[in-house]
Amino acid sequence: MSTHRDAVHAQFDARAAAYLSSSVHSGGPDLHRACDLVAKLSPRPGSALDLGCGAGHLSFTLSPHVGTVVALDPSIGMLDQVRAESARRSLNNIETQCSSAEVLPFDNASFDLVATRYSAHHWTDLDTAMREIRRVLRPGGHLLVIDIEAPADALTDTHLQAIELLRDRSHVRDRSDAEWRALLRGIGVDVRVMERWGTRLEFAPWIARIHTPANKAEIIRAMLSEAPAEVRDALRVEADGSFHASTGLWWGQRV
Repeated sequence: MSTHRDAVHAQFDARAAAYLSSSVHSGGPDLHRACDLVAKLSPRPGSALDLGCGAGHLSFTLSPHVGTVVALDPSIGMLDQVRAESARRSLNNIETQCSSAEVLPFDNASFDLVATRYSAHHWTDLDTAMREIRRVLRPGGHLLVIDIEAPADALTDTHLQAIELLRDRSHVRDRSDAEWRALLRGIGVDVRVMERWGTRLEFAPWIARIHTPANKAEIIRAMLSEAPAEVRDALRVEADGSFHASTGLWWGQRV
């Protein structure tokens, strides 16, 4: 029987190119806001860690505004993509490291900035990952979290989590604003900024990007089309199965 780690590798090692070209991942107001927040830091962060870097879009965004970026991911395929694209863009201050968020191979207080984007919903032990983040983030350092935000409404949340797991078997859980604030407070990070944006997930490329099996894709379509009106309204479900989720950004400082 395969493990969650096996699922991560199966899902992402061969899909790195699709994530590099994905319009959802390669752009968006959250990346612009992340750039703005980091660019305004003084002094300039000397070291940054991009946890669950995927195809590297956050690392590429942070690169001009920090001394070095370590792009960390458990997927070798994703890290190969990051190295190739960094070279293509002549971003010479990006390094790669293969590991998971729950086991960070760095000394205490190694980083001025720790950031993660669209990754934390895959982490199996979020509490351990948060403790590791605190350990490697220096006192006074900054933490940036960007992820799909779980709806506060339980009915909508249940539907979103279900279709996320049907689409991607490595999915664990999206967290709400309240959950993220509690997690950050628990590791001594004072949240200074919280913002959110609607993110349209076009059904066909959303499914194709991770090669969701056809039978599961049809179940997702059925769940969305048959969902209660409250859920369809909250997710702004469209006729072809496309829908809208909320991307949340949490920016804080370790006190």
